[in-house]
Amino acid sequence: MSAEEERAASAEEKRVASTPEGRAAGAPEAGVPHLNAFTAFTGRWAVLRAALRISRRDAWRAKGRTALIMVMIGLPVLVITALITGRATTDVTPYEQLDSTLGSADARLITFPTRGRVRQDVAARSIGQHKASRPDRQWTPAELGTLLDGRLLRYQQKTGEVRLPDGYDWVDVLEVDLRDPMTRGMRELVEGRFPAAPGEVAVSPALTGRGARIGGTLPVTRDNRPMRVVGVVQNPNRPGSAELTALPEAVLGHQNDGDNSGWLADTPGSVRRADVRRLNQAGLAVQSRALIERLPDDGESPVPAMSGSPTRGAVSLGVAIVLVVMETVLLAGPAFAVGLRRRRRELAVLAAQGASGRQLKAVVLADGLVLGGAAALMGMVLGIGAGALIASVGAPLLNWTHGPLDVPWPEVLAVAALGVVSGVTAALVPAVQASRQSPAQVLAGRAAVDPPGRAARPLLGLVLVVLGTGGCFAAARHDDLAVVISAVVLALGLIVLMPWLVRSTGRLAGRLPLPLRLSVRDAARHRVRTSSAAGAVMGATMAAVVLGLVAASAFAQREAERTSVEPLGTLTIRTWASTTDGQWSRLRVEAERLLPGVPLVPGAVAVNAEGKEVRLQGDRHPLHCAGPTKCLPPRWDGGGILPVGDERLLTFLLERHDPRAEAALARGSAVVIGSGMAHDGVVQLVAESWEGGEDERLTLPAVVAKAAEPAQTGALIPASALEKAGFTVVERHLYAAHVPADEARLQRALNTVASGVNISVERRGDEDALTVLLVLLGAAMVLVLGGTFAATGLAAADMRQDLDTMSAVGAAPRVRRLVVAAQAAYLSGLGAAVGLAGGAVGGAALIRWNWETGIHPGGHPQVVEIPWLFLAGLVVGLPLLAALVAGTFTRTRPARARRVA
Repeated sequence: MSAEEERAASAEEKRVASTPEGRAAGAPEAGVPHLNAFTAFTGRWAVLRAALRISRRDAWRAKGRTALIMVMIGLPVLVITALITGRATTDVTPYEQLDSTLGSADARLITFPTRGRVRQDVAARSIGQHKASRPDRQWTPAELGTLLDGRLLRYQQKTGEVRLPDGYDWVDVLEVDLRDPMTRGMRELVEGRFPAAPGEVAVSPALTGRGARIGGTLPVTRDNRPMRVVGVVQNPNRPGSAELTALPEAVLGHQNDGDNSGWLADTPGSVRRADVRRLNQAGLAVQSRALIERLPDDGESPVPAMSGSPTRGAVSLGVAIVLVVMETVLLAGPAFAVGLRRRRRELAVLAAQGASGRQLKAVVLADGLVLGGAAALMGMVLGIGAGALIASVGAPLLNWTHGPLDVPWPEVLAVAALGVVSGVTAALVPAVQASRQSPAQVLAGRAAVDPPGRAARPLLGLVLVVLGTGGCFAAARHDDLAVVISAVVLALGLIVLMPWLVRSTGRLAGRLPLPLRLSVRDAARHRVRTSSAAGAVMGATMAAVVLGLVAASAFAQREAERTSVEPLGTLTIRTWASTTDGQWSRLRVEAERLLPGVPLVPGAVAVNAEGKEVRLQGDRHPLHCAGPTKCLPPRWDGGGILPVGDERLLTFLLERHDPRAEAALARGSAVVIGSGMAHDGVVQLVAESWEGGEDERLTLPAVVAKAAEPAQTGALIPASALEKAGFTVVERHLYAAHVPADEARLQRALNTVASGVNISVERRGDEDALTVLLVLLGAAMVLVLGGTFAATGLAAADMRQDLDTMSAVGAAPRVRRLVVAAQAAYLSGLGAAVGLAGGAVGGAALIRWNWETGIHPGGHPQVVEIPWLFLAGLVVGLPLLAALVAGTFTRTRPARARRVA
């Protein structure tokens, strides 16, 4: 058959196939849409399967790189999942607390001192009542039986004092007959048995670690009533609580004051809403098992939500997601680039065999999908286990609430999906590079470099930087979330600018020493790799700088606003005026025994004509004060109370002898420390009773003495002036220039002598600043070193031929080390310097917002503290550390080159 005849036959076949008869006969139909779509789908699925298979095999061959990428992607997933799981497990709902609060009872009745109508939510977590002026008669089981059918079991719950080997301490007390079947599940019997007689108690494991033991005697209350320990029991939802359990009224006496006391009820049927409303009307709060079991969200009581906009919450979540993905992508990006550099020959062979750029891109993106998916899955599993472990270990040690393992699967799966997205996103830039590489150049053994000229257009980055900077300072007067969003925009702008910064700094390489010149030029040739690593360092440094500036300024502001009568480092031991003279004498002797060699200076308190202790405070006149905190406003912790004493206490407070002030004190004049409270030679005081009542006002002559330190302010009141005003003065304070190693232990020991002893130590307001800054520095170090070492490893691999050539011509091994160290120093140094600039902007804006929304704006000048050592450690110390580690562990022997025929 000739060629003309073959072409004619082919045309006839196509014509017949396009007719209805031909389609009915099964002839192939060319150009049908659904067949083309199916063919395209099967082709893409085949490409994806092949790409996934190639990625899986490559990941198994390069185990070190695979582990590095999985750690960078999986670690955030693990941490976030652990926090979510731990929070859900320790957030115990009313449904999960049913056994520990009700046992097997159907309801729990909570009594009040009065019979007023009770308002409560379904789970009785929020209870309110209009109380009468005096208590009503106590409830009786017979009276309750008229309101609710069923068997009743008395319970009482409050706190009480017990005497342990190290002194008195307050513990929880539960009084109920745990042998009764109605209490099954309220407490778990760990050892021994439940109390069966009024003189028996069971203790929690937290008390066994402090000296209580089965068979021993435990004194309870201030009467030191001996109770025999017969068992160890544990609260299933509070395994770390210090608790006693006993029969009703064995420790507490009869309680009818609403402090979680009442009856457990075993009823013939369920306690319904109508029953709860009837009991509320009678003056009882009710926890109903049937109602709590039907609560939504596994028993979560429907309480009013906290103030806050749902939109704000969604925006905050979006910002957090952007930050996590951005930092993960920047950290893992160089590691994916490592894989691309090592596989570029393999990809070039695929391209030479006909693979398209899209197919090469699919192979590299499959790396992100495979490694990101595996890392997310592993991080999710390990995060759930870590969250459960943290909750189970932290509950007994830190007295957390604890329930059954609760995994919020929607949130956990969303975090895992975020890890997969981060992996694919991190592989996106290397995938684009793979699709654009020249197979001929790669197969010829020439290293690939980034195309020139692409970094010379920094317009987008400059626009984002300007918008972010302006937004930070514009939002500083309004909203902290807007400041954070603006800071994120600024960070994105700096990341976009990073290739241009790399190229610009690369032009300065000619003036540098040889090792640094080689490193900078190599980094400039591979801008994508360098920019990603430097961007990761920049993000970590910027976040650390922002938090460091805000934290340091907040601590400095607290220290600037700190006021105290006592000088820094003063230990104050206080007790009530109702303490007897004998108890006070024994307390002084015990304090001298516990603080050997520490001089104790006595102080006094005032008692009014009604026998009530009063606290002396400055009558604040803002116009006459040197500052908003210099007139010692009342504080809940006892601060602001003016001391009463003689010349010994005056010398202690001033830390020197002042003859003029001592003479004035002897004449009955108050000695004002600093000039904040004195006005026209007098000081005005308010004597306020701790137990309530009408305040008394005093005006005393005063002299001003120079304070021992800037934060010191207040006045020392002489006992003679108070006695002339009709008050009684008794010694009940001790002062010492000493900071005890364990304040709680000292207080428990002193409480064995007299009840109500309180100790305090005057400390700096910025005492914890160093710890916070060290934690921030450690977190930044992990991120900075991780990104730097990943990029430095890639740079060393790319520069291997140059380094081998240097060694071949006689360069010493230390030169190779210096080149690699310089590469690490350049990457981390550039990122840290840019991060410092961005962090300074964000930190200043947040500090400004914090002051604009403060309690006393414009009163005390805003303190901006710059932690120079912290910033030097970030910007100088971490790059030097990265250079030192990279140079120390680099290989100095040349690699054997492959012979090419």
